[in-house]
Amino acid sequence: MAKPAFGGYSICFKGCSDSLESVFGSGKIAPSEMTKKLWAYVKGKNLSSK
Repeated sequence: MAKPAFGGYSICFKGCSDSLESVFGSGKIAPSEMTKKLWAYVKGKNLSSK
C-alpha cells in the first residue's frame, strides 16, 4: 500500500474563492515562506482532514 501524501492529510480547496494574491501577498517571497502561508491558510479555513 502506498504512503499517503502530506503525512496522511488530505486538502480540499473546493468552494474557495480567495485569490493567490490574498493568500501570499503581492510581493516576492521565498518558497519556504509560501509553504508557511499556504498551511496557515489551510489550517485557518479548516480545509485539511486526516
